[in-house]
Amino acid sequence: MAAHYYVYYRIDPAHAGEAATSVGGAQDELRQRAGVSGRRLRRADDATTWMEIYENIADRDAFEGTLAAVVQSHGLERWLAPGASRHLECFED
Repeated sequence: MAAHYYVYYRIDPAHAGEAATSVGGAQDELRQRAGVSGRRLRRADDATTWMEIYENIADRDAFEGTLAAVVQSHGLERWLAPGASRHLECFED
């Protein structure tokens, strides 16, 4: 059964460009390390709410561990809006 991950969070609008670059770099590394291509979206009515989507994950434990390591190594938390956090949701087929 394949798993699909959705990560949503609010960014600090003062650092949107830097955040986009960091998320892009993190997704590139995730593609190299885990073979998973992700997408980044912005909420249509609130450009500070972003979502990352990772689909068809076979090994949830391996993916979650790699994702956490990549998020930390790219310092993605530093671009969040004050008081915000990354929310990870997993859905299955």
